[in-house]
Amino acid sequence: MRHLYGDKTFLRVLDEAEFWKRQEAEHNVVIRNIVPGLEDEYVRQLQNWEQAFSQTQAAAERYMEAVIRSGSRISPYLHREIMGFINFCICQSQEFVQFLNLISSGSAAIRDNPVAPMVIDHIRRESEYFTGIAIVITQMEQGK
Repeated sequence: MRHLYGDKTFLRVLDEAEFWKRQEAEHNVVIRNIVPGLEDEYVRQLQNWEQAFSQTQAAAERYMEAVIRSGSRISPYLHREIMGFINFCICQSQEFVQFLNLISSGSAAIRDNPVAPMVIDHIRRESEYFTGIAIVITQMEQGK
């Protein structure tokens, strides 16, 4: 993480979201590159996921800038917007994990590749790590 947060949990969770959404976008490229012959349907879906994660990463950066500009006075509106955004990020990562489970079981190219299942398991664990951290941080924020 890049920032010293102190009591700025919004910056922390947004920093995590920005970092992990970039990672998730890159993970889609990794999967496409390590699985030659991946079924076209899955290639298209991975490209869509990559684009979605890149857009979410950009939104996290915009929210971080808004929090920094607001100083210590985050408006109730911005507070609600960020909480909704973080919940979206969590759901997006959870849906991605479900997609990884789907392609792991549905793709012959992945099943026949000795490395791909291990890499996809690692990617899955990283997305699950992000959702766990984001849930804990948002619960801390809600408990204030």
